[in-house]
Amino acid sequence: MHVPDGFLDAPTSTATAVVAIGCVGVALVGARKELDDKTAPMAGLVAAFIFAVQMLNFPVGAGTSGHLMGGALAAVLVGPFTGVLCVSVVLLVQCLLFADGGITALGTNILLMGVATVVVGWLVFKLLQTTMPKRLALVPAQAGIAAFASVPAAALLFVGLYAVGGAADISMDTLLTAMLGVHVLIGIGEGVITFLAIGAVVAVRPDLVYGARRVLARRELEIRSEVTA
Repeated sequence: MHVPDGFLDAPTSTATAVVAIGCVGVALVGARKELDDKTAPMAGLVAAFIFAVQMLNFPVGAGTSGHLMGGALAAVLVGPFTGVLCVSVVLLVQCLLFADGGITALGTNILLMGVATVVVGWLVFKLLQTTMPKRLALVPAQAGIAAFASVPAAALLFVGLYAVGGAADISMDTLLTAMLGVHVLIGIGEGVITFLAIGAVVAVRPDLVYGARRVLARRELEIRSEVTA
């Protein structure tokens, strides 16, 4: 979903850049509450993992390919605020060093992939945790579903931005159909990769998964209650 230069007009690109800067600023403040001795090293590893996996594309049909966005994955592993920072750093490096996404569209890309996927992914993940049994084994599946939902949500946001300030000669009907159709398929790949990645970490070091802390705290409380009784 890397948006190139010139796909959105200057006012829209400027507006998304301002919003993206504001979101990153909020994330910088919020990350202070998330980062600790365990989360800080994980943040670097998560950013490196997302950067590496985003370089790998998987086919989704009709000559189209997709790649991991990583917002939900980052949010579940290191927290939503830190997740925004991780994905934003990846997008910045890709833009400046690899010309992946335009410089004038950097704010748009950060808003779509670094903010929208994190926010939607985290909200869906927390909703699933609230409504489903508090079991550690369910965390990878919940993360995978959240990751799947975050991709078409970001695609819809892009369609909305294009409706406001699209500069390319593409009809809204064509764009909406193409974006949703392709990104639902990409979302499936995103969900599978997120499920496997979170599952691997949960199996070895569940304490390193930010999204699993609530479940772990509940388990510890239950164990202590049983011992006390």
